Amino acid sequence: MNQIKQKFSIVSLGCARNLVDSEVMAGLLQQHAYEMVEEAADADVVLVNTCGFIGPAKEESIDTILDIARLKAAGKVQKLVVAGCLSQRYPDALAKELPEVDLFIGTGEVPRIAEILDQHHANTTKRQYVGVPSYLYDHATPRLRATPPYTAFVKVSEGCDHKCAFCIIPQLRGPHRSRSIDSVLDEMMLLGQNGVKEINLIAQDLTAYGRDRKDGTTLQGLLRQIAQIKGIEWIRLLYAYPNFLDPPLLEIIRDSEKICKYFDIPFQHVSKSVLQRMRRGKSGSAVREAVEKLRGAIPHLTLRTSIIVGFPGETENDFSELLDFVEETQFERLGVFKYSEEEGTAAARMTARVPEEEKERRWQELMDLQASISRKKNEALIGTIQRVMIDDVDLESGKLTGRTQAHAPEVDGVVWIERGASGDESTNLPGDMINVQIIGALDYDLIGEKLHA
Repeated sequence: MNQIKQKFSIVSLGCARNLVDSEVMAGLLQQHAYEMVEEAADADVVLVNTCGFIGPAKEESIDTILDIARLKAAGKVQKLVVAGCLSQRYPDALAKELPEVDLFIGTGEVPRIAEILDQHHANTTKRQYVGVPSYLYDHATPRLRATPPYTAFVKVSEGCDHKCAFCIIPQLRGPHRSRSIDSVLDEMMLLGQNGVKEINLIAQDLTAYGRDRKDGTTLQGLLRQIAQIKGIEWIRLLYAYPNFLDPPLLEIIRDSEKICKYFDIPFQHVSKSVLQRMRRGKSGSAVREAVEKLRGAIPHLTLRTSIIVGFPGETENDFSELLDFVEETQFERLGVFKYSEEEGTAAARMTARVPEEEKERRWQELMDLQASISRKKNEALIGTIQRVMIDDVDLESGKLTGRTQAHAPEVDGVVWIERGASGDESTNLPGDMINVQIIGALDYDLIGEKLHA
């Protein structure tokens, strides 16, 4: 007699690295005879994979947990599981404050998700499974991707060895550890065979990839091989640290047709005194040199960074220097974050706090500056022809939404595409690559017209 499958749903919060963990847990559960459903209200087991990086992310995680808890109280969900960074960071406090949660699972317990659920079914008294993170998935790990079929994230390493004063990630994810090149290649070849055209390589520190293996593995060595994989058209590099910008790495990015001329490198600040307190290991001059090196080595580079305002001790002069730096550098993409005090970090013990209203003012001023920079850069593209990957098709209007290789999924703008004057009735599907002439620009998005063959 066949056993009735339990239905599960996963709510994945936070970054793409967390999403990969969610996809792996979904694959493992499906392999273990669970059935995945889209809506939490239709599931027997709901797993919330949380983010615990900064205050707003923690609030979103708690709000989501409470939403699912209400479904459980209404009898629509049997078991509520909280996984990921928040469980890793606050296992005891969460267990005390959230009695409605059945299980708390840390970031290192991803491969044991099915086993833990089985154990809990037999013994409901143990609620916490949180150890020292050492897990690293590989090409053979079951994975049920949540992204569209033509795009995927590939995590090449896990953890981080840096000691940034504001960051809790090393405590949540453990030390930096890299997959082998063969493992990454095997995964990407399978993805290419299954119709994936766009690969976004992710890690806590992408430029440190392979160095912990001490066998000659490097990011440039990996890129040289994956650029040969059939079916993959775009390879994008996300979350690089300012270290290890070696000439061979920049040359392979410049010369490969498949590697997007896109680099995500979080500088966080430019003031020497702020960078020193942040423990970033780079002075302001070194940050500027890194920008010059990247711009000089890779023509037409899309450079994305993230900036923190309101870090303890940040003076008005520090902020003015930061504004000048952003104005001079003209980043194509910029994320601005207000400093969030996180217990357990070195910055949490620092004095000279910046008032919240001052953080808000600085954040808004920097965002306004970046909006004008982004608008100007978008306007410079009017009249150009861009290769665009379609993400969405409105069947009624025929309008399309897509991205160029300069737009990472989820975090950057989009290209709004009109059918064109010729009234072409050909149908495009998500994942198709088409040529688009840019005819308009917004602050962060582009407007284009489809070119017909």
